[in-house]
Amino acid sequence: MSKSDTSTETTNFGYKTVPANEKADLVRGVFDSVATRYDIMNDLMSAGLHRLWKRLTIDQAGVRPGHSVLDLAGGTGDLARIFTQRVGASGHVVLADINAAMLERGRQKLVDAGVAGNLSLAQVDAENLPFSDVSFDCVAIAFGLRNVTDQDAALRSMYRVLKPAGRLLILEFSKPAEWIGPAYDLYSFKVLPLIGKLVANDEESYQYLAESIRMHPDQETLLTMMRDAGFERCRHRNLAGGIVALHCGYRI
Repeated sequence: MSKSDTSTETTNFGYKTVPANEKADLVRGVFDSVATRYDIMNDLMSAGLHRLWKRLTIDQAGVRPGHSVLDLAGGTGDLARIFTQRVGASGHVVLADINAAMLERGRQKLVDAGVAGNLSLAQVDAENLPFSDVSFDCVAIAFGLRNVTDQDAALRSMYRVLKPAGRLLILEFSKPAEWIGPAYDLYSFKVLPLIGKLVANDEESYQYLAESIRMHPDQETLLTMMRDAGFERCRHRNLAGGIVALHCGYRI
């Protein structure tokens, strides 16, 4: 999507069509609402599987002591906490998110976990990352890309800040296999909003979650978008029957 005239362009916010320049504020409102219950809802929604998926993402990142890592749309810091252990005192991790409430929640968790020294926080827009070219050995974004208004611009921005041989990891909901589709739809549109209402007192945000997943590009489309942004050796791995997919690409 071109950024030349976002006042007249439209995009999706779940199943709704909204002006492109309003989506970021709408998404911010969702995460302002759920920030304090975000972690417990993740555990309930995925039966704890999100922790395994994130661990796999970190393992596939291949980071080493001394590396610099950008945990983009990093929310409450699940990935950042482990990345700080992997890069060690000589490395650095930036926990970045567009949402201040989520960053504050992440800061509190990381302080409680004793993380310090090799971590910094940054409130950023993924489409216009405020970092120098070739700054990071790895960029990871977990369950955040579907909330970005201009995903192509975000991918180009991620490519720009990666060092040569740097790696991008995208963990995101995707298109499940046909055999699991009906049960997944039932869970997404009936059970998930109910859990949101009972636990987070926010049914609408979790209705948006279900809708935003359906509007996100499927596995092959995202691979094409990554290649168009300049990434090479792109591949994906389906998890949980394709409900989630882990995409990987390199700046060569």
